[in-house]
Amino acid sequence: MAVQKLITVPDEILRKKSKPIEKVSINEKKLIKDLIETMYYHKGIGLAAIQLGIPKRIIVLDVQQKDEKKKPLCFINPVIKNISKEKSRYEEGCLSIPNTFIDIERPKTCDVEFIDIDGKKKNMECDGLLSTCLQHEINHLDGKLIIDFLSKLKKDLIIKKLSKTKQNTDRIVV
Repeated sequence: MAVQKLITVPDEILRKKSKPIEKVSINEKKLIKDLIETMYYHKGIGLAAIQLGIPKRIIVLDVQQKDEKKKPLCFINPVIKNISKEKSRYEEGCLSIPNTFIDIERPKTCDVEFIDIDGKKKNMECDGLLSTCLQHEINHLDGKLIIDFLSKLKKDLIIKKLSKTKQNTDRIVV
């Protein structure tokens, strides 16, 4: 397992639609381990393969509280089959958009169909934070980011700020 470099805005690869996985091979299993390790290293609760620059429909999540035992989940080719009319709001951050948090309203629950790491087809009912995180990561697989929930002006300001930060590599934070 190895921590991988995260792709951040404004990199255009984040806008690519990820491709479905035909078969869960040893390469996908290694990628899943790297995704989990990278997610934990960066203190995230979800990560999509596209955030490592790999356009495959794979995401990992772990919404356990800090004092609880880690319980990573892996979803290959996830498809949301049903969403609730009831909504919930969370202030969402994204590892690919550093230091940015956006209040987003999403369906409170969703049912997802996916393939697990062993290649078995599964269904899961998700609620609350798990539902929100799953929807956030599936958006990544479709090339959608949390800044897309903002007005064009706010979105452009965030991208401009992140672009300047990326270009100025001599900066340090003490």
